[in-house]
Amino acid sequence: MNFDGSPTDPSVPMQTKKQKPTHEVRLGHIKAAVWKNETEAGVRYNATFSRIYKDGDDWKSTDSFGRDDLLLLGKVADQVHSWIYEQSQVDDGASKPRS
Repeated sequence: MNFDGSPTDPSVPMQTKKQKPTHEVRLGHIKAAVWKNETEAGVRYNATFSRIYKDGDDWKSTDSFGRDDLLLLGKVADQVHSWIYEQSQVDDGASKPRS
């Protein structure tokens, strides 16, 4: 097994290997994961948001947010938006031919 828990056997299809986010933002218990998607139109980024919490000795996550989470969720979303915008500029620059 690889360090991320994925199998090293080349006969195992790629779909069984767990994809990791391109970028993550976390403030307190609110976390965002940014996912890079290659499309025919170019690179596109999507984000998922979660709230982590402890249930006994186990850490869990949910996509449900309470009133007191919303301001932090907005701040995380703002940081993710800025990162995606900046990364899109880098991606666009890399795809343009140099003269």
